[in-house]
Amino acid sequence: MLYIDGEWRAGKRNEFFTVTNPATSDEIGEVANAEKIDAEKAVDAASKAFTTWSKTTAYERSKYLSDAYNLMIERKEDIAQLMSEEQGKPLKASRNEVQYGADFLLWFAEEAKRVYGEVIPSARKNQRFISIKQPVGVVGAITPWNYPVSMLTRKLGPALAAGCTVVLKPAEQTPLCAKAIIKIFHDVGLPKGVVNLLSTENPEEIGNVLLTDYRVKKITFTGSTAVGKKLAAKAAEQVKSISMELGGHAPFLVLKDANPEHAAKGVSLIKYLNTGQACISPNRIYVHESVADEFISVLKTRVEKLKAGSGLDETVTIGPLVNRKEIEKVDNQVKDAKEKGAKVITGGKVLTEGNLKKGNFYAPTILSGITEEMKIYQEETFGPVAPIVIYNDQDDIFAMANDTNYGLAAYVYTENLSAAMHAFEALNFGIIGINDINPTSAAAPFGGMNESGLGREGAREGIEEYLETKLGGFQLN
Repeated sequence: MLYIDGEWRAGKRNEFFTVTNPATSDEIGEVANAEKIDAEKAVDAASKAFTTWSKTTAYERSKYLSDAYNLMIERKEDIAQLMSEEQGKPLKASRNEVQYGADFLLWFAEEAKRVYGEVIPSARKNQRFISIKQPVGVVGAITPWNYPVSMLTRKLGPALAAGCTVVLKPAEQTPLCAKAIIKIFHDVGLPKGVVNLLSTENPEEIGNVLLTDYRVKKITFTGSTAVGKKLAAKAAEQVKSISMELGGHAPFLVLKDANPEHAAKGVSLIKYLNTGQACISPNRIYVHESVADEFISVLKTRVEKLKAGSGLDETVTIGPLVNRKEIEKVDNQVKDAKEKGAKVITGGKVLTEGNLKKGNFYAPTILSGITEEMKIYQEETFGPVAPIVIYNDQDDIFAMANDTNYGLAAYVYTENLSAAMHAFEALNFGIIGINDINPTSAAAPFGGMNESGLGREGAREGIEEYLETKLGGFQLN
Protein backbone atom coordinates (compact mmCIF):
# COMPACT_ATOMS: atom_id res chain seq x y z
CA MET A 1 0.00 0.00 0.00
CA LEU A 2 0.98 3.64 -0.45
CA TYR A 3 1.20 5.90 2.59
CA ILE A 4 -0.30 9.33 1.92
CA ASP A 5 -1.53 11.87 4.45
CA GLY A 6 -1.25 9.41 7.33
CA GLU A 7 -3.24 6.64 5.64
CA TRP A 8 -2.35 3.36 3.94
CA ARG A 9 -4.12 3.20 0.59
CA ALA A 10 -4.03 1.65 -2.85
CA GLY A 11 -3.02 3.74 -5.84
CA LYS A 12 -5.54 5.54 -7.99
CA ARG A 13 -5.59 2.71 -10.55
CA ASN A 14 -5.54 0.05 -7.83
CA GLU A 15 -2.56 -1.63 -9.50
CA PHE A 16 0.15 -3.62 -7.74
CA PHE A 17 3.54 -5.09 -8.58
CA THR A 18 5.36 -8.07 -7.12
CA VAL A 19 8.58 -8.11 -5.10
CA THR A 20 10.99 -11.03 -5.49
CA ASN A 21 13.84 -12.53 -3.48
CA PRO A 22 17.04 -12.16 -5.57
CA ALA A 23 18.48 -15.33 -4.02
CA THR A 24 15.59 -17.58 -5.05
CA SER A 25 13.50 -15.58 -7.55
CA ASP A 26 10.48 -16.38 -5.35
CA GLU A 27 7.74 -13.78 -5.02
CA ILE A 28 7.64 -12.48 -1.46
CA GLY A 29 4.91 -9.85 -1.65
CA GLU A 30 3.25 -7.13 -3.64
CA VAL A 31 2.94 -3.39 -3.23
CA ALA A 32 0.82 -0.63 -4.69
CA ASN A 33 2.05 0.86 -7.95
CA ALA A 34 1.85 4.65 -7.66
CA GLU A 35 1.24 6.91 -10.64
CA LYS A 36 1.34 10.66 -11.26
CA ILE A 37 -1.93 11.47 -9.49
CA ASP A 38 -0.78 9.59 -6.38
CA ALA A 39 2.43 11.58 -6.34
CA GLU A 40 0.47 14.82 -6.64
CA LYS A 41 -1.70 13.81 -3.68
CA ALA A 42 1.42 13.02 -1.65
CA VAL A 43 2.87 16.45 -2.42
CA ASP A 44 -0.48 18.02 -1.48
CA ALA A 45 -0.36 16.23 1.87
CA ALA A 46 3.27 17.13 2.53
CA SER A 47 2.72 20.77 1.58
CA LYS A 48 -0.29 21.07 3.87
CA ALA A 49 1.51 19.34 6.75
CA PHE A 50 4.53 21.61 6.37
CA THR A 51 2.59 24.64 7.57
CA THR A 52 2.19 23.07 11.02
CA TRP A 53 5.16 20.68 11.23
CA SER A 54 7.64 23.47 10.47
CA LYS A 55 6.30 25.39 13.46
CA THR A 56 6.75 22.56 15.97
CA THR A 57 9.57 22.98 18.45
CA ALA A 58 12.87 21.22 18.03
CA TYR A 59 12.10 19.31 21.21
CA GLU A 60 8.82 18.03 19.79
CA ARG A 61 10.51 16.85 16.60
CA SER A 62 13.30 15.30 18.63
CA LYS A 63 10.80 13.26 20.65
CA TYR A 64 9.25 11.74 17.52
CA LEU A 65 12.67 10.77 16.19
CA SER A 66 13.73 9.33 19.53
CA ASP A 67 10.54 7.28 19.75
CA ALA A 68 11.09 6.05 16.19
CA TYR A 69 14.64 5.01 17.12
CA ASN A 70 13.39 2.98 20.09
CA LEU A 71 10.72 1.26 18.02
CA MET A 72 13.18 0.51 15.23
CA ILE A 73 15.53 -1.17 17.70
CA GLU A 74 12.59 -3.13 19.11
CA ARG A 75 11.78 -4.38 15.58
CA LYS A 76 15.41 -4.86 14.58
CA GLU A 77 15.27 -8.61 13.98
CA ASP A 78 12.04 -8.51 11.99
CA ILE A 79 13.38 -5.73 9.74
CA ALA A 80 16.69 -7.56 9.29
CA GLN A 81 14.90 -10.76 8.28
CA LEU A 82 12.82 -8.80 5.76
CA MET A 83 15.91 -7.10 4.35
CA SER A 84 17.75 -10.38 3.85
CA GLU A 85 14.73 -11.78 2.04
CA GLU A 86 14.02 -8.73 -0.11
CA GLN A 87 17.54 -7.40 -0.81
CA GLY A 88 19.58 -10.58 -0.34
CA LYS A 89 22.36 -9.60 2.05
CA PRO A 90 23.33 -12.02 4.86
CA LEU A 91 21.48 -11.63 8.16
CA LYS A 92 24.53 -10.38 10.01
CA ALA A 93 24.91 -7.54 7.50
CA SER A 94 21.17 -6.82 7.66
CA ARG A 95 21.25 -6.55 11.44
CA ASN A 96 24.21 -4.19 11.21
CA GLU A 97 22.36 -2.03 8.70
CA VAL A 98 19.24 -1.78 10.85
CA GLN A 99 21.38 -0.57 13.74
CA TYR A 100 23.23 1.86 11.48
CA GLY A 101 19.92 3.14 10.14
CA ALA A 102 18.49 3.59 13.62
CA ASP A 103 21.59 5.53 14.64
CA PHE A 104 20.66 8.30 12.20
CA LEU A 105 17.31 8.76 13.93
CA LEU A 106 18.95 9.07 17.33
CA TRP A 107 21.71 11.37 16.07
CA PHE A 108 19.31 13.77 14.38
CA ALA A 109 16.95 13.65 17.35
CA GLU A 110 19.75 15.49 19.12
CA GLU A 111 20.84 17.65 16.19
CA ALA A 112 17.28 19.01 15.95
CA LYS A 113 18.04 20.90 19.17
CA ARG A 114 21.31 22.29 17.85
CA VAL A 115 20.13 24.34 14.87
CA TYR A 116 21.66 27.65 15.84
CA GLY A 117 21.50 31.15 14.38
CA GLU A 118 23.92 34.04 14.84
CA VAL A 119 24.10 37.62 16.00
CA ILE A 120 26.41 39.39 13.57
CA PRO A 121 28.19 42.70 14.37
CA SER A 122 27.35 45.65 12.14
CA ALA A 123 29.50 48.60 11.14
CA ARG A 124 26.58 50.90 12.01
CA LYS A 125 25.82 51.69 15.63
CA ASN A 126 22.06 51.69 15.07
CA GLN A 127 21.94 48.39 13.18
CA ARG A 128 21.77 44.76 14.34
CA PHE A 129 22.06 41.62 12.22
CA ILE A 130 20.45 38.34 13.28
CA SER A 131 20.46 35.16 11.19
CA ILE A 132 18.24 32.16 11.79
CA LYS A 133 17.87 28.72 10.19
CA GLN A 134 14.49 27.56 8.89
CA PRO A 135 13.38 24.35 7.12
CA VAL A 136 13.64 24.46 3.34
CA GLY A 137 10.15 22.97 2.77
CA VAL A 138 8.78 19.81 1.19
CA VAL A 139 11.52 17.30 0.36
CA GLY A 140 11.43 14.68 -2.39
CA ALA A 141 13.59 11.75 -1.27
CA ILE A 142 14.70 9.05 -3.72
CA THR A 143 16.52 6.07 -2.22
CA PRO A 144 18.39 2.99 -3.56
CA TRP A 145 17.99 -0.77 -3.20
CA ASN A 146 21.49 -1.67 -1.97
CA TYR A 147 20.98 -0.18 1.52
CA PRO A 148 17.17 -0.12 1.70
CA VAL A 149 16.89 0.90 5.36
CA SER A 150 19.84 3.09 6.30
CA MET A 151 19.56 5.25 3.18
CA LEU A 152 15.97 6.06 4.18
CA THR A 153 16.76 7.11 7.74
CA ARG A 154 19.88 9.00 6.62
CA LYS A 155 17.48 11.29 4.70
CA LEU A 156 14.33 11.15 6.83
CA GLY A 157 16.17 11.79 10.09
CA PRO A 158 17.70 15.17 9.21
CA ALA A 159 14.74 16.30 7.09
CA LEU A 160 12.26 15.74 9.91
CA ALA A 161 14.64 17.16 12.51
CA ALA A 162 14.95 20.34 10.46
CA GLY A 163 11.16 20.72 10.23
CA CYS A 164 10.71 19.57 6.63
CA THR A 165 8.04 17.19 5.36
CA VAL A 166 8.92 14.35 2.99
CA VAL A 167 7.63 12.46 -0.03
CA LEU A 168 9.69 9.26 -0.28
CA LYS A 169 10.14 7.15 -3.42
CA PRO A 170 12.14 4.01 -2.56
CA ALA A 171 13.75 1.74 -5.12
CA GLU A 172 11.29 -0.54 -6.87
CA GLN A 173 13.39 -3.58 -5.87
CA THR A 174 13.00 -2.98 -2.10
CA PRO A 175 9.67 -1.30 -1.29
CA LEU A 176 8.85 -3.68 1.58
CA CYS A 177 11.79 -2.43 3.65
CA ALA A 178 10.63 1.14 3.03
CA LYS A 179 7.12 0.23 4.14
CA ALA A 180 8.51 -1.26 7.37
CA ILE A 181 10.33 1.99 8.19
CA ILE A 182 7.37 4.22 7.37
CA LYS A 183 5.18 2.01 9.56
CA ILE A 184 7.47 2.89 12.46
CA PHE A 185 6.80 6.60 11.95
CA HIS A 186 3.08 5.90 11.66
CA ASP A 187 3.09 3.85 14.87
CA VAL A 188 4.86 6.55 16.90
CA GLY A 189 2.10 8.97 15.91
CA LEU A 190 3.92 11.23 13.45
CA PRO A 191 1.35 13.80 12.26
CA LYS A 192 -0.46 13.16 8.99
CA GLY A 193 1.31 14.21 5.83
CA VAL A 194 4.72 14.70 7.41
CA VAL A 195 6.04 11.54 5.74
CA ASN A 196 4.52 10.00 2.59
CA LEU A 197 5.52 6.82 0.75
CA LEU A 198 5.20 6.14 -2.99
CA SER A 199 6.19 2.67 -4.18
CA THR A 200 6.20 2.40 -7.95
CA GLU A 201 7.42 0.52 -10.99
CA ASN A 202 7.47 3.85 -12.84
CA PRO A 203 10.20 5.85 -11.07
CA GLU A 204 10.57 8.38 -13.88
CA GLU A 205 6.88 9.35 -13.71
CA ILE A 206 6.99 9.88 -9.93
CA GLY A 207 10.37 11.57 -10.06
CA ASN A 208 9.09 14.02 -12.65
CA VAL A 209 6.32 15.15 -10.28
CA LEU A 210 8.84 15.75 -7.51
CA LEU A 211 11.14 17.64 -9.85
CA THR A 212 8.51 19.88 -11.46
CA ASP A 213 6.12 20.69 -8.60
CA TYR A 214 7.19 24.09 -7.27
CA ARG A 215 6.04 23.13 -3.77
CA VAL A 216 8.83 20.55 -3.55
CA LYS A 217 11.77 22.70 -2.53
CA LYS A 218 14.49 20.07 -2.30
CA ILE A 219 15.48 16.75 -3.86
CA THR A 220 17.74 14.29 -2.05
CA PHE A 221 18.93 11.32 -4.10
CA THR A 222 21.18 8.31 -3.66
CA GLY A 223 21.88 6.31 -6.80
CA SER A 224 23.88 6.23 -10.00
CA THR A 225 25.81 9.19 -11.37
CA ALA A 226 23.98 8.92 -14.70
CA VAL A 227 20.56 9.31 -13.07
CA GLY A 228 21.88 11.96 -10.68
CA LYS A 229 22.97 14.14 -13.60
CA LYS A 230 19.50 13.97 -15.12
CA LEU A 231 17.86 14.88 -11.82
CA ALA A 232 20.23 17.79 -11.28
CA ALA A 233 19.54 19.16 -14.75
CA LYS A 234 15.78 18.97 -14.21
CA ALA A 235 15.99 20.49 -10.73
CA ALA A 236 18.00 23.38 -12.14
CA GLU A 237 14.99 24.50 -14.17
CA GLN A 238 13.35 25.65 -10.92
CA VAL A 239 16.65 26.35 -9.13
CA LYS A 240 15.52 23.58 -6.81
CA SER A 241 17.96 22.56 -4.09
CA ILE A 242 19.43 19.11 -4.62
CA SER A 243 21.86 16.90 -2.75
CA MET A 244 23.14 13.66 -4.22
CA GLU A 245 25.24 10.69 -3.15
CA LEU A 246 26.25 9.04 -6.41
CA GLY A 247 28.57 6.38 -7.78
CA GLY A 248 32.13 5.64 -6.76
CA HIS A 249 35.28 4.07 -8.16
CA ALA A 250 37.24 3.72 -4.95
CA PRO A 251 40.98 3.06 -5.00
CA PHE A 252 42.51 0.86 -2.30
CA LEU A 253 46.21 1.62 -1.85
CA VAL A 254 48.54 -0.91 -0.22
CA LEU A 255 51.81 0.98 0.27
CA LYS A 256 55.14 -0.79 0.45
CA ASP A 257 55.39 -0.34 4.22
CA ALA A 258 51.90 -1.79 4.82
CA ASN A 259 51.22 -5.02 6.66
CA PRO A 260 50.03 -7.13 3.70
CA GLU A 261 48.03 -9.53 5.86
CA HIS A 262 46.20 -6.65 7.56
CA ALA A 263 45.53 -5.01 4.19
CA ALA A 264 44.26 -8.26 2.62
CA LYS A 265 41.89 -8.77 5.53
CA GLY A 266 40.60 -5.23 5.04
CA VAL A 267 39.96 -5.75 1.33
CA SER A 268 38.19 -9.04 1.94
CA LEU A 269 35.81 -7.36 4.37
CA ILE A 270 34.94 -4.22 2.40
CA LYS A 271 35.17 -5.46 -1.21
CA TYR A 272 32.70 -8.29 -0.70
CA LEU A 273 30.44 -6.42 1.71
CA ASN A 274 26.91 -6.49 0.28
CA THR A 275 28.33 -8.58 -2.58
CA GLY A 276 30.30 -5.54 -3.72
CA GLN A 277 27.08 -3.58 -4.19
CA ALA A 278 28.20 -0.50 -2.26
CA CYS A 279 29.22 2.89 -3.58
CA ILE A 280 32.26 2.88 -1.28
CA SER A 281 33.38 -0.58 -2.41
CA PRO A 282 37.03 -0.59 -3.58
CA ASN A 283 37.20 -1.03 -7.34
CA ARG A 284 40.90 -0.53 -8.05
CA ILE A 285 43.29 -2.26 -5.66
CA TYR A 286 46.86 -0.95 -6.00
CA VAL A 287 49.43 -3.19 -4.30
CA HIS A 288 53.16 -2.44 -4.12
CA GLU A 289 55.18 -5.17 -5.78
CA SER A 290 57.19 -5.85 -2.61
CA VAL A 291 54.12 -7.06 -0.72
CA ALA A 292 51.97 -8.29 -3.63
CA ASP A 293 52.61 -12.04 -3.32
CA GLU A 294 51.74 -12.22 0.38
CA PHE A 295 48.76 -9.90 -0.06
CA ILE A 296 47.27 -12.01 -2.88
CA SER A 297 47.91 -15.26 -1.02
CA VAL A 298 46.12 -14.08 2.13
CA LEU A 299 43.28 -12.52 0.15
CA LYS A 300 42.77 -15.70 -1.90
CA THR A 301 42.54 -17.82 1.26
CA ARG A 302 39.96 -15.53 2.80
CA VAL A 303 37.85 -15.13 -0.35
CA GLU A 304 37.66 -18.85 -0.98
CA LYS A 305 36.07 -19.29 2.44
CA LEU A 306 33.11 -17.08 1.49
CA LYS A 307 29.85 -19.01 1.18
CA ALA A 308 27.24 -17.83 -1.29
CA GLY A 309 23.54 -18.36 -0.78
CA SER A 310 20.33 -16.98 0.66
CA GLY A 311 20.92 -14.29 3.26
CA LEU A 312 18.39 -16.00 5.53
CA ASP A 313 20.87 -18.85 6.03
CA GLU A 314 23.00 -17.88 9.04
CA THR A 315 26.01 -19.72 7.57
CA VAL A 316 26.01 -17.70 4.33
CA THR A 317 28.59 -14.89 4.08
CA ILE A 318 27.86 -13.47 0.63
CA GLY A 319 24.49 -12.95 -1.00
CA PRO A 320 23.18 -12.48 -4.56
CA LEU A 321 23.40 -9.56 -6.91
CA VAL A 322 20.14 -7.67 -7.28
CA ASN A 323 19.16 -8.97 -10.74
CA ARG A 324 20.34 -10.68 -13.92
CA LYS A 325 21.32 -7.40 -15.52
CA GLU A 326 23.94 -6.84 -12.82
CA ILE A 327 25.22 -10.41 -13.24
CA GLU A 328 25.73 -9.77 -16.95
CA LYS A 329 27.55 -6.48 -16.30
CA VAL A 330 29.96 -8.05 -13.82
CA ASP A 331 30.58 -11.07 -16.02
CA ASN A 332 31.24 -8.86 -19.04
CA GLN A 333 33.82 -6.86 -17.11
CA VAL A 334 35.60 -10.05 -16.01
CA LYS A 335 35.57 -11.49 -19.54
CA ASP A 336 36.92 -8.23 -20.95
CA ALA A 337 39.74 -8.22 -18.40
CA LYS A 338 40.65 -11.84 -19.19
CA GLU A 339 40.70 -11.14 -22.91
CA LYS A 340 43.12 -8.26 -22.30
CA GLY A 341 45.53 -10.29 -20.17
CA ALA A 342 44.18 -10.37 -16.62
CA LYS A 343 44.66 -13.53 -14.56
CA VAL A 344 41.81 -15.06 -12.56
CA ILE A 345 43.19 -15.94 -9.11
CA THR A 346 39.87 -17.34 -7.96
CA GLY A 347 36.21 -17.16 -9.03
CA GLY A 348 35.42 -15.48 -12.32
CA LYS A 349 32.12 -17.15 -13.12
CA VAL A 350 28.38 -17.13 -12.59
CA LEU A 351 27.32 -19.57 -9.85
CA THR A 352 24.60 -22.00 -10.90
CA GLU A 353 25.17 -25.05 -8.70
CA GLY A 354 22.22 -26.46 -6.76
CA ASN A 355 19.85 -23.85 -5.34
CA LEU A 356 22.12 -21.06 -6.55
CA LYS A 357 20.80 -21.50 -10.09
CA LYS A 358 17.50 -19.92 -9.02
CA GLY A 359 19.19 -16.72 -7.91
CA ASN A 360 21.62 -14.06 -9.12
CA PHE A 361 24.97 -15.29 -7.83
CA TYR A 362 28.47 -14.49 -9.02
CA ALA A 363 31.54 -16.14 -7.57
CA PRO A 364 33.70 -13.97 -5.28
CA THR A 365 36.51 -13.14 -7.66
CA ILE A 366 40.11 -11.91 -7.60
CA LEU A 367 41.80 -10.67 -10.77
CA SER A 368 45.47 -9.72 -11.09
CA GLY A 369 47.36 -8.06 -13.92
CA ILE A 370 44.76 -5.29 -14.29
CA THR A 371 45.67 -2.53 -16.74
CA GLU A 372 44.17 0.82 -17.72
CA GLU A 373 42.57 -0.33 -20.97
CA MET A 374 40.30 -2.83 -19.19
CA LYS A 375 36.67 -1.92 -18.53
CA ILE A 376 36.95 -2.93 -14.89
CA TYR A 377 39.70 -0.34 -14.41
CA GLN A 378 37.57 2.45 -15.86
CA GLU A 379 34.01 1.54 -14.76
CA GLU A 380 32.33 0.94 -11.42
CA THR A 381 31.71 -2.80 -11.02
CA PHE A 382 29.13 -3.01 -8.21
CA GLY A 383 29.88 -6.68 -7.79
CA PRO A 384 32.15 -9.16 -5.96
CA VAL A 385 35.31 -8.72 -8.05
CA ALA A 386 38.64 -7.51 -6.65
CA PRO A 387 40.87 -6.17 -9.47
CA ILE A 388 44.53 -5.91 -8.45
CA VAL A 389 47.05 -3.52 -9.99
CA ILE A 390 50.67 -4.15 -9.00
CA TYR A 391 52.82 -1.00 -8.97
CA ASN A 392 56.43 -0.07 -8.18
CA ASP A 393 58.42 2.90 -6.90
CA GLN A 394 58.50 4.52 -10.33
CA ASP A 395 54.70 4.81 -10.47
CA ASP A 396 52.91 7.91 -9.16
CA ILE A 397 50.40 6.00 -7.10
CA PHE A 398 48.38 9.05 -6.03
CA ALA A 399 48.03 10.29 -9.60
CA MET A 400 46.86 6.81 -10.60
CA ALA A 401 44.33 6.71 -7.79
CA ASN A 402 43.03 10.20 -8.60
CA ASP A 403 42.65 9.40 -12.30
CA THR A 404 38.85 9.15 -12.24
CA ASN A 405 35.84 11.42 -12.52
CA TYR A 406 34.51 9.94 -9.28
CA GLY A 407 35.54 11.01 -5.80
CA LEU A 408 33.60 9.23 -3.08
CA ALA A 409 35.84 6.91 -1.04
CA ALA A 410 39.45 5.77 -0.97
CA TYR A 411 41.47 3.49 1.30
CA VAL A 412 45.13 3.50 2.27
CA TYR A 413 47.09 0.89 4.21
CA THR A 414 50.45 1.91 5.63
CA GLU A 415 52.40 1.61 8.88
CA ASN A 416 53.98 5.05 8.40
CA LEU A 417 52.25 8.07 9.94
CA SER A 418 53.81 10.55 7.51
CA ALA A 419 52.78 8.44 4.53
CA ALA A 420 49.26 8.19 5.93
CA MET A 421 48.92 11.95 6.32
CA HIS A 422 50.38 12.58 2.88
CA ALA A 423 47.89 10.14 1.35
CA PHE A 424 44.99 11.69 3.25
CA GLU A 425 45.82 15.11 1.84
CA ALA A 426 46.75 13.96 -1.68
CA LEU A 427 43.74 11.82 -2.53
CA ASN A 428 40.78 13.67 -4.09
CA PHE A 429 37.97 11.78 -2.40
CA GLY A 430 35.37 12.76 0.18
CA ILE A 431 36.01 9.82 2.51
CA ILE A 432 39.46 8.34 3.21
CA GLY A 433 39.93 5.18 5.28
CA ILE A 434 43.44 4.98 6.71
CA ASN A 435 43.97 1.36 7.79
CA ASP A 436 40.18 1.47 8.23
CA ILE A 437 37.55 -0.13 6.01
CA ASN A 438 34.58 1.37 7.85
CA PRO A 439 35.08 5.15 7.89
CA THR A 440 31.35 5.83 8.30
CA SER A 441 29.04 6.72 11.18
CA ALA A 442 25.88 8.72 11.80
CA ALA A 443 28.16 11.26 13.47
CA ALA A 444 30.53 11.55 10.48
CA PRO A 445 29.93 13.47 7.21
CA PHE A 446 29.35 11.16 4.23
CA GLY A 447 29.60 12.32 0.64
CA GLY A 448 31.82 12.65 -2.38
CA MET A 449 33.63 15.05 -4.67
CA ASN A 450 33.40 15.50 -8.44
CA GLU A 451 30.86 13.15 -10.06
CA SER A 452 30.26 11.28 -6.82
CA GLY A 453 27.77 13.82 -5.59
CA LEU A 454 26.83 17.10 -3.95
CA GLY A 455 26.49 17.77 -0.25
CA ARG A 456 26.98 15.60 2.81
CA GLU A 457 24.78 13.24 4.82
CA GLY A 458 25.16 12.45 8.51
CA ALA A 459 27.00 14.58 11.09
CA ARG A 460 26.07 18.19 11.74
CA GLU A 461 26.46 18.88 8.01
CA GLY A 462 23.58 16.50 7.32
CA ILE A 463 20.87 18.71 8.80
CA GLU A 464 22.24 21.81 7.06
CA GLU A 465 21.15 20.31 3.73
CA TYR A 466 17.51 20.81 4.83
CA LEU A 467 17.81 24.36 6.18
CA GLU A 468 17.75 27.85 4.72
CA THR A 469 19.56 30.81 6.31
CA LYS A 470 17.43 33.90 6.85
CA LEU A 471 19.01 37.24 7.73
CA GLY A 472 17.30 40.01 9.63
CA GLY A 473 18.72 43.55 9.55
CA PHE A 474 17.26 45.72 12.34
CA GLN A 475 17.65 49.50 12.36
CA LEU A 476 17.28 51.02 15.80
CA ASN A 477 15.91 54.50 16.57
